[in-house]
Amino acid sequence: MKILKKIGIALLAIIAIALITAAFTRKDYAVEREIVINKPNAEVFNYVKNLKNQNYFSKWNMTDPNAKMDYKGTDGTVGFIASWDSQNDQVGTGEQEIMSIVEGSRMDVELRFTKPFVATDKGYFITQAEGDNQTKVKWGFKGKMDYPMNLMLLLMNMEEMIGNDMATSLGNLKVLLEKQ
Repeated sequence: MKILKKIGIALLAIIAIALITAAFTRKDYAVEREIVINKPNAEVFNYVKNLKNQNYFSKWNMTDPNAKMDYKGTDGTVGFIASWDSQNDQVGTGEQEIMSIVEGSRMDVELRFTKPFVATDKGYFITQAEGDNQTKVKWGFKGKMDYPMNLMLLLMNMEEMIGNDMATSLGNLKVLLEKQ
C-alpha cells in the first residue's frame, strides 16, 4: 500500500506541476508565411479570395481528395462558407467562413474545427503589388488554446507544424498561378 500511495502522490505532483505550468504558459499563437508570385496583384487576389481554389493549392485540402466538401453562399464574398468532412485526422472536420474582404488586398476568414479537436482560429490572406507583374502574398493564422490545453503549445511547435504546410501551399499557389 505504501508504494501505491507514493505512486499516487507522485502522479498528483506531476499533474499539479503541469497545471501550474499551464497557468503561466502563453495561450495564443500566430504563424505567417509569404511568397512572391510573378503575376499582377489583381489576378492573384481574385484567385486566393475564392475558397474553392484552395482545393488546388492548399496542402490540407489536397491531403484527402475524398473529403466531403460543402459550400454555402457565393464564393469570394463575405459570408461564403466552405466546409469539409474527412476521416483523415490530418484533415478532420470543420469549416471556414469569409469574414471580411478589402478588395485587392486582404481577406479574413474564421476557421471552425470540430474534429479531431474543437477550435476557432482566424486566418488571412494579404496581397501587395511588388511591381507591375509581381505580388507578395502573406498567409497567416492566429489561434488560441484555452487553459489547461495551452500546455500543448510547449510540446508542439506551431510555427513549424503549420508554417511548413503553409509554405508548401504557397509554393503550390506560385507554381499554379505562374503556369496560367
